[in-house]
Amino acid sequence: MGKDKLKRFAENETFGNLYQPDFDEVFRREYRLKGKWKEEVFKNQNPIVLELGCGRGEYTVEMARRNPHINYMGIDIKGARLWRGAKSAIEEKLDNVAFVRCRIEFIENLFDKDEISSIWITFADPQINRENKRLTGPVFLERYKKFLEPGGVIHLKTDSSFLHEYTLELAKECKYEIIEANSDIYGTGRAEGVLTIRTHYEEHFLSQGFPITYMAFRITQKPLW
Repeated sequence: MGKDKLKRFAENETFGNLYQPDFDEVFRREYRLKGKWKEEVFKNQNPIVLELGCGRGEYTVEMARRNPHINYMGIDIKGARLWRGAKSAIEEKLDNVAFVRCRIEFIENLFDKDEISSIWITFADPQINRENKRLTGPVFLERYKKFLEPGGVIHLKTDSSFLHEYTLELAKECKYEIIEANSDIYGTGRAEGVLTIRTHYEEHFLSQGFPITYMAFRITQKPLW
């Protein structure tokens, strides 16, 4: 492991906005802050928006800059990546940002019923050969239902046409409310608001000629199976 990565891991331990639960704290048990994020972390009752697989936290931090009246949380398992987002938020004194280093498989042990107002999934691995690992697949959608408030929206922004089409077809099959589905947000001039945020990875995909897709939908509480 490189010295820079070790240095970042050490610095992560000092960040007050980065939570790193041990495996035993989230595996088959509820994390100590479940249901308490607003009161104990953000110190307000503003809605919490979650970004899954947030990487460096660029999207999470930029959304927080633009919307100080909303709390934002980014989740990723890569501590060296989270370091950047957590550090930026501290340097800019953004008190409406928090990060959690955790596997997304354990997410239902992090949040309580109706605790999250909406979810962003940005440039996730499409997991073409592993549907159970897909962040918009039935397994994960059932997890989100346990903590997403009624009417909460799931946003999917991706360069993967496969993931976009898969999610769109699944939403239709399950009769979810599809708010928007766009196969090229920049080509159609539909990129507005936080959709205009471009991360390092998005800039790379755009430079390679990949269209960026977007979908927003609401899930029901009816089980998928």
